Amino acid sequence: VKRRILLVDDDLAVLLTLKAVLELHGFEVETASSTAEAFARMESGVYHMVISDLRMETEEAGLEVIRAAHRQSYAPATALLTAFPPSDDYWAGNSRKTEVPDSLLVKPLGTSDLVRQIEALLIRHADRQQLRQRDSVS
Repeated sequence: VKRRILLVDDDLAVLLTLKAVLELHGFEVETASSTAEAFARMESGVYHMVISDLRMETEEAGLEVIRAAHRQSYAPATALLTAFPPSDDYWAGNSRKTEVPDSLLVKPLGTSDLVRQIEALLIRHADRQQLRQRDSVS
C-alpha cells in the first residue's frame, strides 16, 4: 500500500519538485497551493501525512493547515516545512496540541534527509496510533 501525502505550498517550483522527489521514493502525493485547496483535499481524501509550508497567504497559514489535519477522523501525521522555524519559546507557549505539528522540516533539505525524516515520522505516528488503540481497548 502506497502511503498518501498531501503536500501544501504556495511556491509552485517547491511544490512540484518535492512531489517528484517523494513520488520517486514510492509515495503517492497530492498537492495543494493554498490553505483553501488543502482544506478541500483533506475533506475529500484520506492521507497518511500532511506536509505544509508555514508561510503562505499569511505568516502562519501552515498552522491553519495543521489544525485542519488534526481535526480529520483519519488522523494523519503532520509536518511543517519552513525556512524560518518558530523559536522554541513559540512552541512552549502553545499548549494546544492541535496547533503543534508532529515534526518540523527545515529548508533547505537534501533529498535523502527529507525522505528519511518523513519515513521516521510515519513510523512514529503509526506506533503512537497503535498504542492509543491498544490503550482504548484495555
